[in-house]
Amino acid sequence: MSRPLPIVLAQAAQRAVDDLDGLAADVRRRTAGLPAAPLVVYPELHLGAPAGDATLTPTELPEALAEPLDGPRDRALAELAGDLGVWLAPGSVYERGADGRVYNTAPVYSPRGERVAAYRKVFPWRPYETVTPGTGFTVFDLDGVGRVGLSICYDAWFPETTRHLAWMGAELVLNFVLTSGSDRAQETVLARANAIVNQVFVASVNCAAPAGTGRSLLVDPQGTVRTEAAADSDTTLTDVIDLDEVTNVRRLGTAALNRPWEQFRPGDQPLPLPLYQGRIDPATWAGDTGARTETRRTAGEESNP
Repeated sequence: MSRPLPIVLAQAAQRAVDDLDGLAADVRRRTAGLPAAPLVVYPELHLGAPAGDATLTPTELPEALAEPLDGPRDRALAELAGDLGVWLAPGSVYERGADGRVYNTAPVYSPRGERVAAYRKVFPWRPYETVTPGTGFTVFDLDGVGRVGLSICYDAWFPETTRHLAWMGAELVLNFVLTSGSDRAQETVLARANAIVNQVFVASVNCAAPAGTGRSLLVDPQGTVRTEAAADSDTTLTDVIDLDEVTNVRRLGTAALNRPWEQFRPGDQPLPLPLYQGRIDPATWAGDTGARTETRRTAGEESNP
């Protein structure tokens, strides 16, 4: 059995918040000649630069560029995905929540022209990033293919994020990135580590210069880098991954040895986790790692964005 997924990782320079025509042309360029209905992924805050000649400080940007999730930008992105017949993850955007606060939110749109998921960044990079943290994790289903989890940049530094997405059934984790510093070297290690310990594909898509340092990469469930951008220039990484590889690695083991999702045995006692004021319960450890039943799931948010 095979569950192929064509994937396009767009290591692109940041563009103006209102440059939706430019984004449409860019998606067409990067997907020309590729299989139907690919998953197209852009970096964090790809539509995050001021419009026109406006000059804003980093602290002014969120307030100035935010709009409600279901506003004109959302409708335009949904229409774009439907017109081009792609799964579109356009990077994150500044969202004005119903509570009046600004969030760093990653929406995803289907080839049917519908928003199927939206995730608010749980771990903003403080003190630089002033947005309000989200309070839950999000996965969504690609019709008949598999389940995808969402994370944004600094989320990858917290192992709880990718572990929770994998527990919710994610087989591929998208990490939208806007990193401009020397710590991109560590982030590429984290992408491999998160893939290995959770036995998932990880796509870490960073912004191109001048805002970002690039080095986007796609990692398989055993931690092997399938494709990687060598530098910070505009780059398109393409691949066709088989999400059944996740199933096989979990069943047979990483390097034919390690099966962490099968760690516990009947009768094992729960493990207290004082850090979380909680515990690992052997009865629920494997979570939804074998389930593919829901179109969209968000854990933790009292109200989905």
